[in-house]
Amino acid sequence: MTDAARPLPAILYVDDEPTALKYFQRALGAQATVLTAGSVEEGKRVLELHADTLAVLVSDQRMPGACGNELLFYAWERYPHIVRILTTAYSEIDHTADAINQGQIHRYIQKPWDLAALRLEMRQAVDLARLRREHAQLLREKLLIRQKQVVASRIGTLYALCAGVTGNAGTMPFDAYLSAARCAGMTQAEPDWLMMIHSDLIASEAFRAAAFGHLARERFDALAAGGTAPDGVFALLGEAFGAAFHRTAEGGTFLDTACLTEFLEKPTASAVSAPHAAWLAVLLWLGRQGRTLHVSGGPEGVHVRLALADAASTPQRLAGWIERF
Repeated sequence: MTDAARPLPAILYVDDEPTALKYFQRALGAQATVLTAGSVEEGKRVLELHADTLAVLVSDQRMPGACGNELLFYAWERYPHIVRILTTAYSEIDHTADAINQGQIHRYIQKPWDLAALRLEMRQAVDLARLRREHAQLLREKLLIRQKQVVASRIGTLYALCAGVTGNAGTMPFDAYLSAARCAGMTQAEPDWLMMIHSDLIASEAFRAAAFGHLARERFDALAAGGTAPDGVFALLGEAFGAAFHRTAEGGTFLDTACLTEFLEKPTASAVSAPHAAWLAVLLWLGRQGRTLHVSGGPEGVHVRLALADAASTPQRLAGWIERF
């Protein structure tokens, strides 16, 4: 897009003096879309309406009811991409220095303005806002890649856990587990584990997966030694999940679907719960007996019913599962 075709950046100026608002608009109207507000409260309302398009917020310091610092701090907490500038004719050096040091404001401009200097300051502030947006977009793309990598790694770990416990039958509980997670509507990964250093993330993921595998194996061994028939699976799920699982004529329904996605979607610092480990153990136990759970979604939750196991998975099928997540 050429400079001529690019839309003008938006600047919000907040001041209780109508003359100052008009002067600012006239001075910057050729290089930006100027929005104005006559008080801190009005400035907050304009921010909430136009935060997505605003590049710069300029506020006078001395206004009735509240100071400009308050508005800039409000914007700093909620809209960090907006460049914040304080302007005043009064000497507020101590407050201004504190605000700059805390990151609440980018610059301080003394009134009365030098028109050429003001235009230059706004041009530089708009450029900084653009760079912030570009950086944020690059960061989102990087985190999305990290998210996909971690989920793919967890799916691979799950496959290894299933195959390690039940051999060739391990692909059947693997398919049922991922089908349930899909029906549960697995959400996007949470940012606290997306922001970790890669080496720390890999180490933490390994310990988390090992703990999950240990819990699931313990429960599987108990089920294998218990002598329960496959059609008793729904009683086992009711025991493990309590009110989150409802028995039906054909099988059962998971009412709290979040219990089906823990291992795949929770951050690495979040240990997998005993009920979730029991869920995998039940699937492994059924797989050993040539059975699985047919999974389907519905408005009430995720429905499961007992079924004969399908054909074993192939590497291509595993790759397909990873692609779907």
